[in-house]
Amino acid sequence: MALALAQARCAADLGEVPVGAVVVHQGKVIGRGHNAPISSHDPCAHAEIMALCEAATALENYRLDDCELFVTLEPCAMCAGAMLHARLKRVVFGALEPKTGAAGSVVDLFAITALNHQTQIQGGVMAAECAAVLQDFFREKRQSTKRDSQPVRDDALRTPESRFFELSDYPWQANYVSDLPSLQGLRLHYLDEGPKDAPLTWLCLHNHTTWSYAYRTMIPVWLQAGHRVVAPDLIGFGKSDKPKKESAHSLSWHHQVLLELMDQLELHHIVLVLQDKGDHLGLSLPKVLPQRYAGLWVVNPLSLKADKETHTADEAPFPDRGHQAALRAFASFKP
Repeated sequence: MALALAQARCAADLGEVPVGAVVVHQGKVIGRGHNAPISSHDPCAHAEIMALCEAATALENYRLDDCELFVTLEPCAMCAGAMLHARLKRVVFGALEPKTGAAGSVVDLFAITALNHQTQIQGGVMAAECAAVLQDFFREKRQSTKRDSQPVRDDALRTPESRFFELSDYPWQANYVSDLPSLQGLRLHYLDEGPKDAPLTWLCLHNHTTWSYAYRTMIPVWLQAGHRVVAPDLIGFGKSDKPKKESAHSLSWHHQVLLELMDQLELHHIVLVLQDKGDHLGLSLPKVLPQRYAGLWVVNPLSLKADKETHTADEAPFPDRGHQAALRAFASFKP
């Protein structure tokens, strides 16, 4: 099943629903397959069918009566029919498929004794892992659809997502908010990882030249300790929308946006993390509701990992001068 899961992840990487399958003959894998109906324009290109075809070619026989098939998701009626026709010895699946499952969830083709072959069926093997791959895939699809449905304002720009594809050590789920009163429709990106009821919440603010990527090596340490980490990209930086004019930015406005974000996320027991002891925007936050804060942690920017990849990441949000208004505006602010 672990090998089938690896095939499912290959499907996810290609934008296909992550289902994977392998066929085993006398302890040896002879067929592998993952979902490919979208890329192949083939409604029959399910993981099980692909694995069955490869196995039949390997054995030079469409009868696979001494073989077992492992698949991450309960087979549909089409795949179940093919398995029975191939006379598989046994089929093992992971997660249930309540909408189309043909091994008991909707129908049970394997239980029809009138058919001239009966295949053993076993479900629930590594079910949680198999379900998690599917859940992660569809959650990202929903969030991608939501992102695409939020139009960018006429006076702002949005960095193409492709600018961030090659960045390593930044695996966390992207979150977006555009309904804060001060945003007026601008879209702000933030990371929010760890339990909501954690004993500490690390609120990580980037400086005037970086974005949340700067904290990529620290976030895993805090998460391992059981803490929550929130790392926003200020408007004009990172994956957040970027107003075209420098005049759109002021410290008081960014201050208000951050306060509204903290309210919406219900942040408490905050350790405020800043990259510079002269960060006048960050230092202004605890003056409002100081009881929310458990501490202040100021990082020497030179201690953050700095290499060629970091330089590339720092430039990723700013492909041209039009995306760089915030950089120029923050450079002119006086503490």
